[in-house]
Amino acid sequence: MGNYFYVFETRFGLLKIESNDEYVTAIEFNNPISNNQYQLNDTIKSAFLELNEFFEGKRKSFSFPIKLNGTEFQKSVWNELMKIPYGETRTYKEIAISIGNPKACRAVGLANNKNPLPIVVPCHRVIGSKGALTGYAYGLNMKETLLKLEKGMK
Repeated sequence: MGNYFYVFETRFGLLKIESNDEYVTAIEFNNPISNNQYQLNDTIKSAFLELNEFFEGKRKSFSFPIKLNGTEFQKSVWNELMKIPYGETRTYKEIAISIGNPKACRAVGLANNKNPLPIVVPCHRVIGSKGALTGYAYGLNMKETLLKLEKGMK
């Protein structure tokens, strides 16, 4: 099974999408370095088209195949994040409670930081308990921009 990646230019900067022959396995912003083979395949092309529609405000969910690689705890957090509706937010505490581990707020934050598929696994929709934007691997400006995009604001 091959491992591939391709880098696209978007309004948010460079977007790298990695895949094997079947699934998208990673998405990164502004980090075009990889040891994988630089090659566009159908999986990556499909992912880019859907992500680009999201960036244009025309798509709210994704249908391309993904594979989440992480610990069981991380996967439980990421699966819960995918249940947050477009345009809505949840707190770290709400996510911790919903996965049955109410004291794991910090661990939820760490899982968000290790999220291999930002946007698709919408860790940008997780906010602090008082509504503050806290922590995002690509910076709080990017988090704010993504949340505004989902609320129909420019």
